Amino acid sequence: MDNEIDEIKIQQVIHRFANSFDIKDWQGLKECFTEKIYTDYSDLRGTLPETIDAKHYVHLRQEALSKLKTHHLCGNHEIEIKQDKAVCKTSMIIYRLGANKQENFTTHCLYTFNLQKINSAWKITGIIQKIFWNEGDSSIHQGVK
Repeated sequence: MDNEIDEIKIQQVIHRFANSFDIKDWQGLKECFTEKIYTDYSDLRGTLPETIDAKHYVHLRQEALSKLKTHHLCGNHEIEIKQDKAVCKTSMIIYRLGANKQENFTTHCLYTFNLQKINSAWKITGIIQKIFWNEGDSSIHQGVK
């Protein structure tokens, strides 16, 4: 029963992560994380994986997405829990619409989230994004290689 409750709480954090981008809830996004997070967006950005402050992560996303409308859809959660740590693999489609509502850029990907239970709350400690494919005009998103 505890694992079922933890799985629901983990899914809620992942859903909040995704929804925060779309409604531009930057404080809500920050609350999904531990103070520092490991990120690997090398498939999308061509950058090396890094560990950064959650506050800086949110700031970078806020800058990159300020002129875009987005819609993050996620599902197919595979969750493994080992005591106070968990891994959640989640399929995601990210729709992006440019400022003039003409251009769009869509990413089909798999996220692997690492999480840690702190008190009774699950927080994201790591994000790895693996791209299946992209469609559209990548130039509308400043974070793309």
